[in-house]
Amino acid sequence: MFRTSNEHTSQFHTSKLSPNELPALRDLPAEAGFQAGDVLVVFGELFARGYANGIVDEATRRGLKVIRSTVGRRTPEGELRPLNSEELASQSQPLINVPLEAGFDLESNDSDPKGRDAVSLFDGVKISDWMHAKVDMSALERARERGRSRFRDQVRHYLQELKTHIPSGKNVIFCHTMAGGVPRTKVIMPVMNRVFKGRGDRHVSSHTLYESDLGRFALMNFDEVTAETFKVLIEESADLRSEIEQSGGRASYLAFGYHGTEILTKGEMRWQTYTPYFQGWAKMKLEDYAAEAQAKGVRATVYNCPEILTNSSSIFIGVEVSLYPLLGALRNALPRAQGDGKKRIESVLQDAGQLVKPEFRDRQLFIDQIQKFVDDYVSSDVIQKHSVFHQWPQASHSEQMEKMLSASEELFALNADEKHPMTSLLSEQVFRATGALMYHDAWTCRRPVVWLGHDAMASALASGRTL
Repeated sequence: MFRTSNEHTSQFHTSKLSPNELPALRDLPAEAGFQAGDVLVVFGELFARGYANGIVDEATRRGLKVIRSTVGRRTPEGELRPLNSEELASQSQPLINVPLEAGFDLESNDSDPKGRDAVSLFDGVKISDWMHAKVDMSALERARERGRSRFRDQVRHYLQELKTHIPSGKNVIFCHTMAGGVPRTKVIMPVMNRVFKGRGDRHVSSHTLYESDLGRFALMNFDEVTAETFKVLIEESADLRSEIEQSGGRASYLAFGYHGTEILTKGEMRWQTYTPYFQGWAKMKLEDYAAEAQAKGVRATVYNCPEILTNSSSIFIGVEVSLYPLLGALRNALPRAQGDGKKRIESVLQDAGQLVKPEFRDRQLFIDQIQKFVDDYVSSDVIQKHSVFHQWPQASHSEQMEKMLSASEELFALNADEKHPMTSLLSEQVFRATGALMYHDAWTCRRPVVWLGHDAMASALASGRTL
C-alpha cells in the first residue's frame, strides 16, 4: 500500500482504538459562550449542500459575523486567479478574495520541456493501461513542494486581510472546510467510476488503484488538500491567535473528518464504515494534526461526521446506505424530545413517510423494514470483513461492492420520486445537527477528535437547539 497510518509521525492514532473506545459525543455539549459579534471564519469555499452549511447557519442565527473565503478559479491558460466582479456579486460578504486552492496537480512539471503542469505526466494514459502507467514520482514530489509553498504564501496574504475583519476582544472559530483533491487528469474519473461503481467485469479493486502511480498521485494530493491545509492554517495564524487571546477572546479550530461512524443497528450504536474510502489516510493525518495542536495548547478538534449524500459524494454509490438508520435513532429519541425538538422529529418522520412509495407509508412499518434491511446488511459476513476498524480504510472487493451497490439500489427503490429521495431529507438533518453540535463543542474543544454518531444527531435534533 502506498501509505498506511503507521507511517504518520504523530503518536496519536485513533486507528489503534477499539470501536467501543471511540471518543464519541454521548452527551450534548453545554451552551457555548460565543456571543453576537463573535466571528466564524470559513477557511475554504462554501458550496451548496455540504456539512459546513450547518455550522454557518448556526453561527449566523446566533449573530456571529461569518467571514467567507474562496479557492479561486483558473484562467483558460491554467493560472490561478481571484474571483472576478461577477463571481463576487453572487457570494455572501464579507469574503476574502485570496485564492486558497490547495494541492499540486496543476503545479508546473519541471521535467516537462514544455513546462506543462503535473497532471501532464499522465497525458496519453488510456483507460486500458492506466494501472501500468509509470511516471516520474520525483517530479510529482517537486510539484508538491511548489504547491505547498504557493499555498502557504497565499494563506499569509489571506491572514493579513483577515486581521482587518476581526474586532478586538472577539472570540473566533476557524472552520476548516477543505477536502478532496482528485487530480484533474482525464483518465482518473473513468477509473474512479470503475472503482466506486463497477460491477462484474467492470469492477476494479481500490487496492489496484492505490498501488498504481495514478493512485499514488491522488493520495498525495488528498494529503495536501485535506490535511496539510489544516496544519498550515494553525501554524500561520499563530500571531493572529495570540492577538485574539491577548485581547480577551479565544480561538478554536474545527475540521470535518470521517473515520467511519456509529449507526443504530440491532438495537445499539455500532461503528461501521463505507468501503472503499479513498481519502482515509488523509483524514487520519488530519486527526494527527489536531492532536499535535492540542498538545501545544491550541483548541483544535476534528469532528468525524456521519455519512450523507451530497453533490460531491454522488459518485460514491452506497455511502448513503448507513444514513437510513437515522430514522430509527430519531424514532427512539422521540419519547424524550420536548417542545420544538419533538415537533422537529415528528415532522422529519412524517416527511420521510411521504417520500416512500404508497405501499410503505405506514410509519412504523417502513422504518422497521428499513432498519431490518440495514441490520442484516451491516452484520453480513462480507460487509463485516470490510469494516475492521484497525484496518481502516480497507480496500474494496468485488463481492463486497456487489452487495453494497445492490443494497443501495434496493433502498433507493423505496422512494416515490427519485428526484426527491429520503436521503436528501436525512442529509439535511445531519447538516443541522452537526452544525449545532460543533458550534457548542467548539467553545472548549476538549478532545482532538470527536465522533458524531446517529445518537448524537438524534439527541441534538430532539433538544430543539438546532435550526
